[in-house]
Amino acid sequence: MKSKGRYGQFGGFYVPEVLIPALEDIEAGFDKYHKDPAFVAELDELYRTYAGRPTPLYHAKRFSEHVGYQVYVKREDLLHGGAHKVNNALGQALLAKYMGKKKLIAETGAGQHGLATAMIGALFGMETKIFMGSVDVARQNVNVHKMQLCGAEVISVSGGTCTLKDAINDALRYWTSHVEDTFYLFGTAGGPHPFPTIVRHFQSPIGTEARAQCLETVGRLPDKVVACVGGGSNAIGIFSGFLDDTEVELVGVEGGGQGLDTDHHCATLVKGSVGVLHGAQTLVLQDENGQIHETECISAGLDYPGVGPEHAHLKETGRAKYFAVSDEQVLDVFELFTRSEGIIPALESSHALAHLVSLKGTLDKDAVVVVNLSGRGDKDVSIVEQRRSATENTFSYSI
Repeated sequence: MKSKGRYGQFGGFYVPEVLIPALEDIEAGFDKYHKDPAFVAELDELYRTYAGRPTPLYHAKRFSEHVGYQVYVKREDLLHGGAHKVNNALGQALLAKYMGKKKLIAETGAGQHGLATAMIGALFGMETKIFMGSVDVARQNVNVHKMQLCGAEVISVSGGTCTLKDAINDALRYWTSHVEDTFYLFGTAGGPHPFPTIVRHFQSPIGTEARAQCLETVGRLPDKVVACVGGGSNAIGIFSGFLDDTEVELVGVEGGGQGLDTDHHCATLVKGSVGVLHGAQTLVLQDENGQIHETECISAGLDYPGVGPEHAHLKETGRAKYFAVSDEQVLDVFELFTRSEGIIPALESSHALAHLVSLKGTLDKDAVVVVNLSGRGDKDVSIVEQRRSATENTFSYSI
């Protein structure tokens, strides 16, 4: 199976032997059900009535005036749970239900995927365990409480950097001894085959809707489509709708942390090299001996030293371009967008918005850029306040 799920040289299947039957079982289940009329109808109904799809494409007029071109925002922050994560959680949990699995496990960084999984576990009456790094448990404690309210057990992971990478490690270890009755609901477009394919499929409504909405609203396709990238699920979701439209530039934005000239960043696509992480060959942040670097970023959801293999392939082929922005740029645009539009963006999504600010003065006023607002920022307000008070920095934009 190492040859399956390949995007050029990236992807594949590098896991302990004990997980091979479980992953083959998930692949077979996905192949059987994802086009099954009953499955599709049930998922579409859940997307519409439970999650809140379709999400609108919103013209951010005051923000557009600030950057000097037309910005349209795909409002995934309006979904139930506050982020795009519910798309994939509904799809995979429904697949688990059709396959006869009784229990769910998941990893989470910012807590949005964990919350989405906990919500769907409650919806389907499935026992749910969420693995989360202890650093992220502390900085995203509101989401931890929400998960617990839904009945999920949140398992704090204290090994390594105590962030998303280590949560995935522990979730995989747990799964190896519970594969018979447990479905691993993987949260990002990474990991071993078939997870990148599955996550892309269940996040593809973002791109399908955004493309149709842009044609209807603007009368043409956008010049650019921009999204933040950690593991890469929200970005691959919106990119998937435009991959064949070669005139549309696809842009992913990573966490630059304290700067790319330091070790305190998460810019895997900008600074990484080819390696294997969590069961797939992709770009990773590593030293010359293949040891994974620690990462640091203001956004828990982007705090990851790898990336989904399809993104690595899109970079290698040139179909997508990837950039990094600093924590300070993110903090500034978090407040700028909130003050100009009355919408509080997640710190993850704020990375994409920060890149838009960096384009000021480089695009024609009629240029159209669609940005994926992958989540809302309620969970991040205290982080922003703490960082601002610690650095004594203040909002630097005039509106």
